[in-house]
Amino acid sequence: MATAPFVLYGAPGSGATPVHAALTLMDLPVKVVDVAPWQGEHERGRLSAVNPMRQVPVLVLPSGEIMTESAAILVWLADRYPAAGLAPHIDDPTRAQFLRWMSFVSAAIYSLYWVRDEPSRLASSPEAEATVLERTTERIAQCWRDMDAQMPRGPRYLLGDRLSVLDLYVTVVSRWQPRRLRFYREAPRMAEVVRRVDTEPRLLDHWAARYPFGKDWESEGP
Repeated sequence: MATAPFVLYGAPGSGATPVHAALTLMDLPVKVVDVAPWQGEHERGRLSAVNPMRQVPVLVLPSGEIMTESAAILVWLADRYPAAGLAPHIDDPTRAQFLRWMSFVSAAIYSLYWVRDEPSRLASSPEAEATVLERTTERIAQCWRDMDAQMPRGPRYLLGDRLSVLDLYVTVVSRWQPRRLRFYREAPRMAEVVRRVDTEPRLLDHWAARYPFGKDWESEGP
């Protein structure tokens, strides 16, 4: 009996992109529904039936259960399908750091895009909005610096010699503002890793379809 596919809600380049990358590496069936809630009320309304918070990503499991929160989805998938080797096992010495940094990217960096997407959520004037954007840019850069300073040197990937969902997560989020060129300067160790993930042979078609490397993508991006 055929397994029902996962259904993934989220636009190209969004927080759904690393989830889709993980599903690709796991060779799991997935149906993608493109929706970009940062583009306005109409797009957010399209999510109301599947996620009352009206945010992406949303992953509908084959059972019909709904998951939200990118870090939680990635950790769950990696643990649910261990044969793909995309997360340290619970007894692995790197498991604690894996969970630490998955949470850090989500809470300290990704969460700032809620206000960056619509600065008026916290700012009451154009001048205040500009200040919010400037300060969140610097905060994101600082977070990347702090994380990079604590990454082990030597392994091919962030926590060892095997690709993990943490690498997928950082690779996608590092393409958002303040864009990759700033990220390379702030996080030289992680820069080596994300460039490696950018060229991962198993993901070339995925990147081309869901987050293509267009002209000036490192400084401007989609």
